[in-house]
Amino acid sequence: MYVIISFGNRRRILENYTTPPAGFFSRDAVVLAPDLIDCLLRRKVGGGFISGIIVETEAYTQDDPASHSFRGRTPRNRLMFERGGLAYVYLIYGVHNCFNVTSGIPGSGEAVLIRAAQPFEGIELMIANRRTEKLMNLCSGPGKLSEAFGIDRNHNGISLEDGEIQVLVRTEGSRPDIAVTKRIGITSGFDLKRRFVLNGSRWISRS
Repeated sequence: MYVIISFGNRRRILENYTTPPAGFFSRDAVVLAPDLIDCLLRRKVGGGFISGIIVETEAYTQDDPASHSFRGRTPRNRLMFERGGLAYVYLIYGVHNCFNVTSGIPGSGEAVLIRAAQPFEGIELMIANRRTEKLMNLCSGPGKLSEAFGIDRNHNGISLEDGEIQVLVRTEGSRPDIAVTKRIGITSGFDLKRRFVLNGSRWISRS
């Protein structure tokens, strides 16, 4: 049995999510990144959905030496310089896809890396995609998350507002308790506290 949240509760939770308001993605990555915590990342697959509640993000801006955009626009990072609200997917170590949400205004060179999510819908599909039945290991890292959702570079550049993959925001309720830490797995700009996690979540990539 792979259901983490009962069907009835799942329906009630989904009713609390909606499309983001105008301008939601057009803000600075450092502002957007914590606001993406507790949002729902949802991908339509066939007649169903794969989704997860975002619990960990990292912000990257053009003035940040760890950012792809630090040295200016290139064919690889061009989406960071387009409008906010697009999927920016890139490959690391020649193996893992990383899924990012572009942010800011055109030309700003910003994006938010989605590092981890709590599985919500389509858990059986996630298990098949990841080839593991360890629930805590399905989306607890950027490469794992992309694999669980079946996100790859074919999704690079699609709109996250009305496309196959969407980011939905909560319509009500108190703001989540968010902790801020240094980012993980980088050698430049590691002193910047631009990693945001849902405080107390068991689903983040690293405590």
